Amino acid sequence: MRARCSARSNSPSRDSGSSLPARIVLVSDGSRRIFRRARRRRCLFRRLIIALAALSLLGGLAGGYLTWRAQQTLAGSAADYLTPADRFLTVAGANVRVRIEGPEGAPPLILLHGFIYSLESFDAWAADLKRDHRVIRFDLLGHGLSGPDPQKRYSPQERAAFIGDLMDALGLERAIVGGNSLGGLAAWRFAAAAPDRVSALILVSPGAYPNQGVTDTPLSPPAPFALFLRNPTEAGVAFALQGVYADKSSLSPEGVRRTAVMMRQPGNGDAYVESIEEFSLPDPAPLLKTIAAPTLILWGAEDKVIPVGQGAAMAAAIPGAKLIVYPGVGHVAHEEASAQSIADVRAFLADVEGRTP
Repeated sequence: MRARCSARSNSPSRDSGSSLPARIVLVSDGSRRIFRRARRRRCLFRRLIIALAALSLLGGLAGGYLTWRAQQTLAGSAADYLTPADRFLTVAGANVRVRIEGPEGAPPLILLHGFIYSLESFDAWAADLKRDHRVIRFDLLGHGLSGPDPQKRYSPQERAAFIGDLMDALGLERAIVGGNSLGGLAAWRFAAAAPDRVSALILVSPGAYPNQGVTDTPLSPPAPFALFLRNPTEAGVAFALQGVYADKSSLSPEGVRRTAVMMRQPGNGDAYVESIEEFSLPDPAPLLKTIAAPTLILWGAEDKVIPVGQGAAMAAAIPGAKLIVYPGVGHVAHEEASAQSIADVRAFLADVEGRTP
């Protein structure tokens, strides 16, 4: 039995085998004082360890509470981004935020955003194109306010199939389909899989060819990146998005805050990680050559996420596709070069639909 750390611990306690009092009798007074001082130091050290452990526990609890409060605040502020044009639909068993703008009966145009973004990424395009198109945007599953998919349909092919599910839910037979990055990958895969449902295809730096080590075999995200996806801060989001924009002035503080708010929505962090774990980029050539829809491809010359060379390869692979490259623009040309890209989209649609832009 150990001696207690107490002011009254001068009385020696029993030790297994021989008794501690007998041992103390055998030592000198000086040695006894040294022994007592050593015991007091051990007691003090033990108390210090306990205090540090308590402080650590309290600090962890406090930090956890503050993180929880931040998540609640961010999650709550998502209501700031809802508009009268928003609706929440159950589509193929998943909750989806959909925003529909423009005249009923106008040609439907579906726009899909990229990874960790939300439907607001296409605000500039929608503000213009809704004048004469029925613009339909939605938060991809596991993104924005749609939240995670109970069935975890996060692979590119499953995201492509979900476009058809949404069209069915909205009663649409055909539509113009466009998308950026991950959304563009889903868009062209859908056009290849369901050619009779896509009247035109608009792609902004879409995923297609093997890139950054991703081929036909998915990769798990590095632990620090997975941690960021599950616990994003505004500072972390700002840093992560720096490489997306060539013109850093296009990355506004409000855009950073909105992205952080959307990333913080319950379940989205896990969905991002699971999306990466399901993400693959096999050789797209066999599918690209089957796309029958008129296709416009837009790319930033300074795209650091997916190199512009892939745009040229894609345009050559899709029959009749047109490629436009924007100097000084990064991965999100619809944001960085919104005015010029809108003009180019309007000219393309006018040609496809046989009318004046």
